[in-house]
Amino acid sequence: MKKIVTVIVVMLLGGMIWLLFLKPADYIVNIETKTVPGVVNQIIKIWSKTIEFSEIEQQDYQNLNQSIKFNDSTFLIKWNISSVNDSLSRVKMGFSVKNAGPLDRLINLFSETDFEKRAKHTALGFNKNLKYHVDDFRVKVIGESKFDSTYYAYVPIETTQIGKARGMMRNYSFVSNFLAENQVELNGLPIVQITEWDRDQDRIKFNFCYPVKYSDSFPEHEEISFKLLKGQKALKAIYNGNYISSDRAWYYLMDYAERNQISIDPKPVEFFYNNPNMGGDALKWTAEVYMPIK
Repeated sequence: MKKIVTVIVVMLLGGMIWLLFLKPADYIVNIETKTVPGVVNQIIKIWSKTIEFSEIEQQDYQNLNQSIKFNDSTFLIKWNISSVNDSLSRVKMGFSVKNAGPLDRLINLFSETDFEKRAKHTALGFNKNLKYHVDDFRVKVIGESKFDSTYYAYVPIETTQIGKARGMMRNYSFVSNFLAENQVELNGLPIVQITEWDRDQDRIKFNFCYPVKYSDSFPEHEEISFKLLKGQKALKAIYNGNYISSDRAWYYLMDYAERNQISIDPKPVEFFYNNPNMGGDALKWTAEVYMPIK
């Protein structure tokens, strides 16, 4: 009997020590969402920018640390994103207060404090934002495919991932008017060819392209060049939605490649069926998105 009591006391003490000194978060929220971890990563970052006095740091694409200042307190959120299956992710939000001591944690255990209320409010706000973004596009992974070779006229652009669509829209008329004025024959849909992708900083370099028929005397322009896009095997997805977030398909293709142990070159190529300058229901916009296979 004495041994049982001793074991119980040790377990209780160990539990209290963990709760008061070692527990990584004081309030934990788990959310499940029907998308892949890379998309959740992007939505967290976009949501963070909408909050005043918020800073976020990425350890890797599945783990992020965020701080939010509320009046005289600073909340810390440890984010963890994990994959449940090929169409479901789990998001873990671990809340704590910066510089909180054992007494603060003890109070949080036995009463609903302002900290817990604000943590709940913050989690609900994020979950609403997450659902809005996930419902705002569609991605269907086709699998292994290929795209054909073509010559194209292009302008090189460097921007953030979210700035890709703005870069396209600024140059749609610029490139197409130049080609029309010089009687260059078009040969397909507008293309975005990613040449560099910095996943830590969410920045890209890309060529915004118009496929053209080959000519041995392409017109010259100080900003527009001509080049051959070599066709190759790639993973293919169909994206529907605003082109500002067509990069969501990249993460679906990367997730597919990882699950199927396919070695890829993370420099996507996108073919666009719609002109975003014309507006309309974005869910009816279509793009074919390819992730080259090594």
